[in-house]
Amino acid sequence: MSGTLPHFLQEPDDAYIVKSNPIKLRCRARPALQIFFKCNGEWVHQNQHTSLEHTELGTGLKIREVMINVSRQQVEDFHGPEDYWCLCVAWSHLGTSKSRKATVRIAYLRKNFEQEPQGMEVPINGMIVLHCRPPEGVPAAEVEWLKNEELVSSIEDINIDTRADHNLIINEARLSDSGNYTCLASNIVARRRSATATVIVFVDGGWAEWTMWSVCSSECERQRTRECTDPEPKHGGRLCDGVALDTDNCTGDLCIQDRKLLHDVKVPQGDNNDVALYSGLAAGVVTVVVLVIALTLYRRNQSEYGVDVIDSSALTGGFQSFSNPLLMNSSMQPDLTVSRTYTGPICFPDSMEKELIPEPALFDPLPDLKDKVHSSFMVSLGVSERAEYHAKVPSQTFPRGVVQEIGGGGGTLGGRGKSQLAPIQPALVSSMMTGKRPLRTSGVFGHGGGRLVVPNAGVSLLVPHGAIEEDTTWELYMSITQQDSSALSDEGQEILLSPEVTYGPPGLTLSCPVALTIAHCADVSSEDWNIKLKRQAQDNSWEEVMTVEEESTACYCLLDTQCCHLLVERPGCYALVGEALTQAAGKRLRLAAFGNMEPNFLNYSIRVYCVNDTPHAFQEVVSVERGRGGRLLEEPKTLLFRANSFNLQVSIQDIPQFLWSIKPFTTCQEFSFTQVWCSSQSPLQCAFSLERYSPAANQLSCKISVRQVKGHEQILQVYTTIAESEKDTVPFFTQSDCTITSQTGSRAFKIPLSIRQRICATFDTANAKGKDWQLLAQKLHIDRNLGYFARQTSPSAVILSLWEAQHQERGDLDSLASALEEIGKVQSKHSTSADTLDHISKTIPSSDSIMNRSSEELDTNHT
Repeated sequence: MSGTLPHFLQEPDDAYIVKSNPIKLRCRARPALQIFFKCNGEWVHQNQHTSLEHTELGTGLKIREVMINVSRQQVEDFHGPEDYWCLCVAWSHLGTSKSRKATVRIAYLRKNFEQEPQGMEVPINGMIVLHCRPPEGVPAAEVEWLKNEELVSSIEDINIDTRADHNLIINEARLSDSGNYTCLASNIVARRRSATATVIVFVDGGWAEWTMWSVCSSECERQRTRECTDPEPKHGGRLCDGVALDTDNCTGDLCIQDRKLLHDVKVPQGDNNDVALYSGLAAGVVTVVVLVIALTLYRRNQSEYGVDVIDSSALTGGFQSFSNPLLMNSSMQPDLTVSRTYTGPICFPDSMEKELIPEPALFDPLPDLKDKVHSSFMVSLGVSERAEYHAKVPSQTFPRGVVQEIGGGGGTLGGRGKSQLAPIQPALVSSMMTGKRPLRTSGVFGHGGGRLVVPNAGVSLLVPHGAIEEDTTWELYMSITQQDSSALSDEGQEILLSPEVTYGPPGLTLSCPVALTIAHCADVSSEDWNIKLKRQAQDNSWEEVMTVEEESTACYCLLDTQCCHLLVERPGCYALVGEALTQAAGKRLRLAAFGNMEPNFLNYSIRVYCVNDTPHAFQEVVSVERGRGGRLLEEPKTLLFRANSFNLQVSIQDIPQFLWSIKPFTTCQEFSFTQVWCSSQSPLQCAFSLERYSPAANQLSCKISVRQVKGHEQILQVYTTIAESEKDTVPFFTQSDCTITSQTGSRAFKIPLSIRQRICATFDTANAKGKDWQLLAQKLHIDRNLGYFARQTSPSAVILSLWEAQHQERGDLDSLASALEEIGKVQSKHSTSADTLDHISKTIPSSDSIMNRSSEELDTNHT
């Protein structure tokens, strides 16, 4: 019997490591002289084995049991083509036997569901289908359903089915099926709850039978009724169509009772004439009295406000307005000798309303402006005559290489010294607000590549070294479309999250992708968005390039908190659009308050803007305010605006009562949800007009609250000094590259060319562990959609270009050196590769040295 091959009584089982707890693998065999574990093709050291041995009583054969521990660190350090595995090899006098392979995996369960159930309303006896795709996890999560926090069982209720792909199906909805449903996913690591989905089962109303006809009345009519109770509408179901009361002439239109009564009553003819005469005189007297009272009230109101104050909704352009009782009851009388202009605050969500309203109603008068005073109501209707004005506006300057096309013919794509910039006239400020001309920048690039930047817009283009053939140059350009977007779908569910950016020329040929960076305003901290990249086709229609979260070989998209970095190969116009999947989806708004004195030196105008939180959107506001002589009163702040259908309120608070006053009905204004959520290119603006009681009051302090109903709130604290000779312009919050539009050659890149070439030569070469560029992508946190890099001639070069675009502001080369050092440790068993990586990581210059070099070369980098 000693010549029997070992027989395994217990083989190692698949195991999962939970958190940081090691797992234990066991093997037991007979007869067995020795048992050793082999993991990932390598023998486990004898010191790591724990052995137990005893003799079986019946047969006298030796039974040996061996155990080893596997830690989380061991599994994480393994980078093989398959999962971490182990097997047992047992020896006897006759030979060896191998056990089955046991895999060891790190157990986890991600936080976010791939698909959460959505609330729905269904008619009674209809079908309810709630979809749920649990978070990714190892082992795969099991799904249970809760209704009002109680477990739903398909065994107890045959009308419910929970077996189809984790979905909950109720074949015939009942009233009792209304409730709050939650998808519960769990494995050995954790338990996750989805968002609650509210299901409402409603019943549409139905008419009961008519009642009997009533007795004929003195008017010769009879009636009958019916009730909406068969069935009665429940849970928001539709009411019954039709009337509940029916009337009918009960004599077939032959009723003569009233005619006889009138015929029997004799009225003298002279008395009838007297009654008519006196009735007419009384009506005339009442009419005259009413007109006199109305005219008196009108004159009094006009002398107090200088304008007709009528319905508050017309005064404020449709906003909800609330008056301040302290201001309305003020005992201080206004100085009627001073000519004042009062224009109600108006917000303009789109360009059409702006064009209908005269400029003095949209823009407060500049120092040299003289205008006619119109009723706010008439101006808001757009029927008052055009205001006369003579304005003197300072000319605007733009960074070198940037062409702002306003009026007249368009500039060339290059724009180098050929485009002439004329002073912006007041009539064209509205065009700047609506943005009918694109903003362009251009530069000439060759084989060395470079970087093209639209200043202060959050948009840049990185052309890698070698993307353009040798002895070839291209004049590349980028432009930002500022007109209303056409990239949105007809369904109305999508909103624009970034500006529409075009790069070209169209015939450009490149040997590798370029990196296009576009700022966006989406809150990507949670998975509540379906974000897509779209491209404009030759027929000006828009086509979907990819969904950001899906794998694609046509394009690569790296979505950061505030920017999206794209690897694209085809010139064209690109834009990011998004569809909110839940009400928790949000986009960032940038809030800013500007102010300036009005020509009468008594009124102070405060304008509050709400725009998408992108540099380009805010610079449009700054450009307009510069022309108006406005001052930035508080550093701009960011507000998270949720897709919960609630409006945005703007209110002014804590105004010094004895120094300043504000007109009634203007202390609080409101934007509708649609105005804010769907706004893309046109800034939303509302204005507050404050009047000081005395010219000696030269300090103004107040708070401006901007809040979403049942959402977030931001406070803009205003504290400013008022001076009659004030000529300060708007402080600009610009980026450091506001005067540099293009850089070429090595100056445009953070990674020196020699080091870049050595990294590509090292990582593009295959070794025993697979493609090293995959490990490079993982350490640089660019490990999604690896199929796109796999089809590139040099995957490492494309990965480094994307890293350059992602770190163009910070230039953190230390993180790249650290990543290469970590890869060198992982590849320590391959001495040649490890030595090369170690040498490369040590030769990468520090971030400080790169920044110092950039500052020294700044003067020579201007285009």
